[in-house]
Amino acid sequence: MIKYNNIIKSPVITEKASLLREKFNKYSLYVFVNVNKRQIKSAIESLFNVKTSSINVIRVKPKYRRFRGVIGYKKQRKKVYFSLIGGQKLDIMSV
Repeated sequence: MIKYNNIIKSPVITEKASLLREKFNKYSLYVFVNVNKRQIKSAIESLFNVKTSSINVIRVKPKYRRFRGVIGYKKQRKKVYFSLIGGQKLDIMSV
């Protein structure tokens, strides 16, 4: 049995994400880096009881950061944009 809390991290809360949600009914989530598209689709459909029509996965590269002379990187992340079939809606803040 798959544990879905090991797949989905959190919703993406940005201006771009809210614009996509309002205009195009596309939702966005952060997921763990080691999961694939099939696992993400099954997690979304079983957790939220909706059907997805398309899923787009984006890997966000680690960014170079410097703080008080110490050089480091922000972690690599994976972002998922997905749309729902028909007139289905999803309360993304309940994630």
